[in-house]
Amino acid sequence: MSPAPDADRRHAAEQLDLRKRVREVEEDILSRAPEHDLQPSLDRIVAVLDLLGEPQRTFPAIHITGTNGKTSTARIIESVLRESGLKVGRFTSPHLQDIRERITIGGELITREAFLDAWADIAPYVDAVDTRSVAEGGPRMTYFEVLVALAYTAFADAPVDVAVVEVGMGGSWDATNVIAADVSVITPIGVDHQHFLGNATVDIAREKAGIIHEDAIVVSAPQEPDVADVLLDRAHEVGARLLFEGNDFGVLEREVAVGGQMLSLRGVAGDHPDLLLDLHGPHQASNAALAVAAVEAFLGGGEQPLAEEVLASGLARATSPGRLEIVRRSPTVLVDAAHNPHGALVLAEALKDSFHFAKIVGVVSIFKDKDVVGILEALEPALDEIVVSRSTSPRAMTPKRLGEIAADVFGEHRVVVVEELPDALDRAAGMADEGGVSGGVVATGSIVTVGEVRMLLGVTEVEAPVAPAVQEPVDLGDSD
Repeated sequence: MSPAPDADRRHAAEQLDLRKRVREVEEDILSRAPEHDLQPSLDRIVAVLDLLGEPQRTFPAIHITGTNGKTSTARIIESVLRESGLKVGRFTSPHLQDIRERITIGGELITREAFLDAWADIAPYVDAVDTRSVAEGGPRMTYFEVLVALAYTAFADAPVDVAVVEVGMGGSWDATNVIAADVSVITPIGVDHQHFLGNATVDIAREKAGIIHEDAIVVSAPQEPDVADVLLDRAHEVGARLLFEGNDFGVLEREVAVGGQMLSLRGVAGDHPDLLLDLHGPHQASNAALAVAAVEAFLGGGEQPLAEEVLASGLARATSPGRLEIVRRSPTVLVDAAHNPHGALVLAEALKDSFHFAKIVGVVSIFKDKDVVGILEALEPALDEIVVSRSTSPRAMTPKRLGEIAADVFGEHRVVVVEELPDALDRAAGMADEGGVSGGVVATGSIVTVGEVRMLLGVTEVEAPVAPAVQEPVDLGDSD
């Protein structure tokens, strides 16, 4: 029997009220210094968490830093841990369309009720810390700091068995770094956020190495020699064990497959053949290798290989929205969140490796504080033509200026300037299909660009919850 109409209306009204209240909280948090405006101190986040009773100490964690690949690696780790029978909290940033994407519990977005409950828990203490900081001549807590406090509170309340946490920016001074994670993960380190982290990869590496804590196991992607030396020095300083992809674990075999790729991986505790990963590009194979190494380090100290059925299911079910994601067919439209030269280079390589379009047209909007020339130069060999536009972000470079820079890189005959993103998407789709060729469209340049293209094409889901395989829960012991 279906619910009575009155019950339906009450439920709808309750959901509408929840949405409104979440939006009001988000607007309150957004009024603070934005997450790209780093405040190099842990004092405020430590203060508020101390007042809350240190919720971050109630669960073990896997902490992830690097320049690119963090979110995909976090999502793969989460998927494998869930298949192992654990209740996982995941914190990633930024979000594509809904602020709740940043906080997942048990493979699903934090519920609006849990989001509001966590906000109610932390709000009085956030106000208290704000008041004290301002009185001492300092800033209020930032947008990102508040979200970290909210996430750690929600994870403690759930409670989760383990948290998979992606840094927002850097490492040492990142608000997430109030945890002393059992396992640290370092994805490839390059240049980004230069105005906060510096222009030299060694300086950036020192900041990111700050997430390596005493007695941790650290798994790292291949790094430039000077970057590797920084990580080795930090690991030696705190007594951590450092494992590198290519030496201690890695990709043994890789073959492009329909919808993704087939992999054979070497973990830190054993080899794992014939694994399906529904993500595109060699970089995602490397992310999967990092993820497997991290999970084996976490669950068995690197001494016990994962069960093959758990690993196979975990990788097969892993998703990473906004990362070489197909969001439309005929013509095919992909979105990718590349927003720095390294990410753009990885995207270009993945397009060549995994897709065979007769023609590829880019739709590009980039933030003006990014290395615009470096991004465009990395994309140029992969794109036949480019449509430059702008997202709704105030940080986005104007189409006129972006078009001028693109013309220098691509040549004027390959560049089209379209002011509004919806029109740019339509124009690119028409260009991809010109002359009856089987073309594709790639929208990239920033997370905001990707999120808005997904919405324009009617793609709203970022999580597709799947019940994990039935496993005996893993005993993690006392997380304190």
